[in-house]
Amino acid sequence: MCGRYSVLAKPKGNSKAAKLLAKSLKDSHYNAAPSQNLPVVTNEQPDVIQFFSWGLQPFWAKDAKAVKRAINARAETLGEKPSFRKLLDSKRCLVPADGFFEWQKTEQGKVPYRILLKDEDTFSFAGLWDEWLDKSTGEILHTYTIITTEANDLVKPIHDRMPVILSPEAEELWLDAHESQEELLSLLKPYDSKAMKAYPVSPLVNAAQNNVPEILNSL
Repeated sequence: MCGRYSVLAKPKGNSKAAKLLAKSLKDSHYNAAPSQNLPVVTNEQPDVIQFFSWGLQPFWAKDAKAVKRAINARAETLGEKPSFRKLLDSKRCLVPADGFFEWQKTEQGKVPYRILLKDEDTFSFAGLWDEWLDKSTGEILHTYTIITTEANDLVKPIHDRMPVILSPEAEELWLDAHESQEELLSLLKPYDSKAMKAYPVSPLVNAAQNNVPEILNSL
């Protein structure tokens, strides 16, 4: 599961996400949480940052509360679920981030960890997006979900799942309209644990309203 992450207004690195964020993101999201409007890059507009609501609202839902919005989609079952399979073919997105949070269960309670790349560069999660028409108002709601996979060796002691992190090369392939479903699914694997690091952070991250830089500090 991925339920919180961070994306800073001063991106680092040479990924597609970093380059686009540098032009478009004014405010940092230290504690990005479900339902917030957050930056994405879609396959339909691959050269601009858009802001979609985190938590997928499928186009077929009768009303805003008809289904529980999915903040995550399991990579292993994308091809089996009709709603996700269709989006895999037609509505893919990059979700820029520089780290994510997971909670390790201990005898003293849950301990939050920040997990990021060793070089602290900006990267992208693999995501799916959709648009939903509110027939009562005519408003179109754009939403997205983050794809998860099994945890790598770094994350496994903290949590059994992790979001799919795409390399700069995989970013381009994920947005490519000519990639087959099989080729797309092959990108959805655990990131190299040797290129990542993790450290415990303040319980400030537990509350979504806490959007402060101190959340990123190591304990």
